[in-house]
Amino acid sequence: MKNERIILWTLAVINFIHIVDFMILMPLGPQLMRIFEISPKEFGLLVSSYTFSAGISSFFGAFILDRFDRKHILIWVYIGFTLGTLGCALSPNYAILLIARVVSGVFGGLTSALILAIIGDVVPNERRGRAMGLVMAAFSFASVMGVPLGLFLASLSDWHTPFYILGVLSLISLGMIGKFIPSISEHLGKEEHRPHPFKVISRVTGNSNQMRAITLSVMMMFGQFMIIPFLSPYNVANVGFTEMQLTYVYIAGGAFTIFTSPWVGKLADRHGKLQIFTIFMLLNLIPIGVITHLGVTPIPLVLMVTTLFFVTSNGRYVPAAAIITGTARPENRGSFLSFNSAVQQLAAGLASLIAGMIIGENELGQLTNFNLVGYLAIFFSILCIPLARRVKVVS
Repeated sequence: MKNERIILWTLAVINFIHIVDFMILMPLGPQLMRIFEISPKEFGLLVSSYTFSAGISSFFGAFILDRFDRKHILIWVYIGFTLGTLGCALSPNYAILLIARVVSGVFGGLTSALILAIIGDVVPNERRGRAMGLVMAAFSFASVMGVPLGLFLASLSDWHTPFYILGVLSLISLGMIGKFIPSISEHLGKEEHRPHPFKVISRVTGNSNQMRAITLSVMMMFGQFMIIPFLSPYNVANVGFTEMQLTYVYIAGGAFTIFTSPWVGKLADRHGKLQIFTIFMLLNLIPIGVITHLGVTPIPLVLMVTTLFFVTSNGRYVPAAAIITGTARPENRGSFLSFNSAVQQLAAGLASLIAGMIIGENELGQLTNFNLVGYLAIFFSILCIPLARRVKVVS
């Protein structure tokens, strides 16, 4: 298709804005907990509200979105996402911000599903891997540039600023969708039977191998999202970071994963996905254990530990994604991955919610019980190793 490259760059911009919108709330935790005078439990709900709503909408969206021209439905969905983001920027209190995050999550989940659908429609199979790589590179770029810059601007002014900027960028990218994304309606003419969402659920739940893969996804999310949302609040309240210095954590972690991610992929192909997954999962236990027990610590030492956390977290995800994807045959892979993605989002939301209920706050404003959350995260991570060994790749 003509202008394939500019279509992909447009999708990458959209993906970048969507990912920063999701990620930016977590490092803003210290400001939000202070300004709104909310507890770790309420902050956990704020984080999980986005992932819960995104998970539900991305699953059902995979079956509803195919009934419309891709361009037209993307415009309407992205308008909803833009309104949700601007709603976050304008939120005067915790309750309204919570509602705005739910709206952002609903339309953010649909945006993710549409981006993958458009790539599948526009790019031939022989070039699709590179296309996915370009669009998904937005995640690393968001970690290295988007989140630290948003955090930096928030520390100069206030927490509303990153959402205002994201709202303006969303309006600009709406114009890009209108100009650069063509009408995509070829799929409407195909009389392809698409299974009902509940049939997809029953098909997955009836397959013991795929259920082990889904369980592996859930355990991995629990091993990570009990820690990630509270990394920034804990570093500020307990470790001695300023809100400005939090940017170093995301710059260092994101920058290293840009280089280590393709390296891990090559290792997994050369030495076996299960073996590389096991090694990085075990290595990941070290920073989890250290991070959740830190007191006041010099910044360089903390950055070494947090960067190791980012690198090993990414390192276990790369081979795991390949293992999980291989449990479904090509004819059912799309619906299985849609279901798996939705379950991952819901598990991430539940993990941050549970962690928020465990973590407390003392009279000095320090977070308590983060070590207990660390033990739970390590427990769920260790469970992943024997579980991954029982997952069989079928294609």
